[in-house]
Amino acid sequence: MNMIIMKAGLDFFIAFGVVVGGSMLAGIGSVFLLLPPTSMMLSTAENLKIWAIVAAVGGSIDPMRVIESNIAKGQLSPAVLQIGYIAIAFLGAHMGTELVKLVCKGAS
Repeated sequence: MNMIIMKAGLDFFIAFGVVVGGSMLAGIGSVFLLLPPTSMMLSTAENLKIWAIVAAVGGSIDPMRVIESNIAKGQLSPAVLQIGYIAIAFLGAHMGTELVKLVCKGAS
């Protein structure tokens, strides 16, 4: 049980960090390129959300294979666990996006 919570927590924070970090760096880069940083940060946060989830759960198609193979064998527990990891990663990416929106709204 402890390993499940640790993996879920890491998935959350990896997805959160990908969105927030990528958006912040996009904002910094846009300043150097004389582009509006808030709009660049907002669009980058939205575009990075799905990639943050993919990076957090393993970076490949393997989680989908785990779900498919376990459901085909009739074992629902590993499939449900993997779907839970994806949901936690989505929550982290979404919260990162909302934080970027909050920061950019306060700046404009």
